[in-house]
Amino acid sequence: MYLQKYDLHGRVAVVTGAGQGIGLCAAQALGEAGATVVIAEKIPERIASAVQELAQAGITAHGAPLDVTDSAAVEAFAENVVKDHGHIDILVNNAGVAVSDVRAEDTTDAHWRMHMAVNLDGLFYCCRGFGKRMLERGSGAIVNIGSMSGFIVNKPQPQSFYNASKAAVHHLTRSLAAEWGARGVRVNAVAPTYIETPLTRFGMQNGEMYKTWLDMTPMRRVGQPEEIASVVLFLASDAASLLTGSIVLADGGYTCW
Repeated sequence: MYLQKYDLHGRVAVVTGAGQGIGLCAAQALGEAGATVVIAEKIPERIASAVQELAQAGITAHGAPLDVTDSAAVEAFAENVVKDHGHIDILVNNAGVAVSDVRAEDTTDAHWRMHMAVNLDGLFYCCRGFGKRMLERGSGAIVNIGSMSGFIVNKPQPQSFYNASKAAVHHLTRSLAAEWGARGVRVNAVAPTYIETPLTRFGMQNGEMYKTWLDMTPMRRVGQPEEIASVVLFLASDAASLLTGSIVLADGGYTCW
């Protein structure tokens, strides 16, 4: 009974930023559970490598370029998924940027806008574009990738722009959940700690910064992309049928202190 709730056969899942890291692992998790996976990735070369890697895991994935900051492109992408696959059941909003260690007073307009454009605007465009199609069918699950930075202020690196964007993602998640809950579409988010991906390499290569990260984490380690993908799979599946508007912290205990 319970394992059947994780069965995603017959469902179509779109994962943004799925060319590497958390997105790629989320695509694999959903594919292993039986979903038809569609990779939406800005960098074409990453699409080819991701499709190949998933194929080696026995998963047939489809992919196409997508810049989530282009609202018209998002709308066209969503329409094409429906044309090619008939429907959209799952959306994982993973595309994001983090160029940290920049003080607030030194943050340029361009730096601020880049983070808001990808982390918040692009996420909303995808929720709107794909969510619209889910609402028409009366069912769907959206999983947004937030961050523990939406709850706390990281140290020692300054990154007010990133923290603000992820806090907004969390509240947008709750707002959409409240608006769409009665219409069959669930919207939840995962809030990870530091995960070993290209985005955190700058800190992991800085001995003092990395030590602070670990000292502030009860589990004394960073996370791995597959650990977040496991949470994504849960939230996207019927095992989480009563969850909407939830922000699931996967932070190694970081926010306990």
